[in-house]
Amino acid sequence: MTAMAVLMATAAPAIAQVEQASIAAGIAADADFERFTPRPSGASTQLDYSFYDEALEFMVLRMGQSTRDGMGRPDPNLGTRRVFGHDSRYRLEGNRVVFSFLEDEALAPLFEYRQDLERIAAEIDIATLPRNEQLAFWMNLHNVAVIEQIGRNYPSASPSRMKLGPDKTSLDTTRFINVGGVAMSPRDIRTRIVFPNWNDPDVIYGFFRGEIGGPSIQRRAFTGTNVDELLDVSAREFVNSLRGVEGYGKNLLVSAIYEEAAPFYFPQMGADLKAHLSTHAEDVVSGLIAEKPEVKVNQYIDTVADLAGGEREMNFFNVESDGMMQSARITPSIARMLRERADKMEKLRKEGLLQGRVIILPPGSVPETPPPAPEVE
Repeated sequence: MTAMAVLMATAAPAIAQVEQASIAAGIAADADFERFTPRPSGASTQLDYSFYDEALEFMVLRMGQSTRDGMGRPDPNLGTRRVFGHDSRYRLEGNRVVFSFLEDEALAPLFEYRQDLERIAAEIDIATLPRNEQLAFWMNLHNVAVIEQIGRNYPSASPSRMKLGPDKTSLDTTRFINVGGVAMSPRDIRTRIVFPNWNDPDVIYGFFRGEIGGPSIQRRAFTGTNVDELLDVSAREFVNSLRGVEGYGKNLLVSAIYEEAAPFYFPQMGADLKAHLSTHAEDVVSGLIAEKPEVKVNQYIDTVADLAGGEREMNFFNVESDGMMQSARITPSIARMLRERADKMEKLRKEGLLQGRVIILPPGSVPETPPPAPEVE
């Protein structure tokens, strides 16, 4: 018997034991997560997210819908060949969290709020709430936890590459969230709780990953009454953006986030995903879906969804407003980003795309008590 064969024969029992332990751990984990499977109860409890609403209004900068114009690489700063800040062709897509301006006193309440959400879910049976309330809870908990951890570990150019805790595990897989004694990661919330229990693939767009390549963070918290509306807004923005869908040759290039969701919603990444995308696609993307026979996963931009690209630039501009010098200072890369954003918004305005929608209802058509929001299946 060769030395390699002896080694393999000796290692086989140990490998088998490790595999069995891993399978057993997975079964135990699945059993833990079963308690969060929605159950009918008739409960009408509503959760209040007013604090999180205020925090999002403070932290999130709207970037507007995609113009589907890829941005060229910006010029380096004067006196250097280095380009600071965002340089991706997707850099004007997706809302931004102003992480570079979040000091410890702003992050501490987020940590406390995340703990408060965990406490509430331990005190009540979250799985017996109305389904929309449950869905809003899981999305808000996921997103505030992601924002909090990125803020605590900022600056970081890529949340995907952050390493947390003594084991140096990724942000997405570290089980730093605890609900009713069940430790969970952001990925667990998506793939062990929400995706298995909600049939509507629009739930994909409710989860903020902290990166430009993923769905946008909204400036409003999800609630039981607005979750259907906000998911539709997020889905339309993402599907019709370059980071959601592009065309190249005969290929329809789609975001890598659809790979994670495929086992739950798109068994056939071709036909099933195309059918879903078509429900939100506008003219340009509808044309691409019809014209491109092959579905391929596009490059995923994992750069942090902030204004500075996760970098601490040493040069600053002092910002003056109303004749008074402000305490906040803006780096040249952030100033460039804001100028590019202003140009984009002006383009959207000129094209008539930067406007709200007003719906006029006939007299007597609005009931005194509005009907409940549709449940997300």
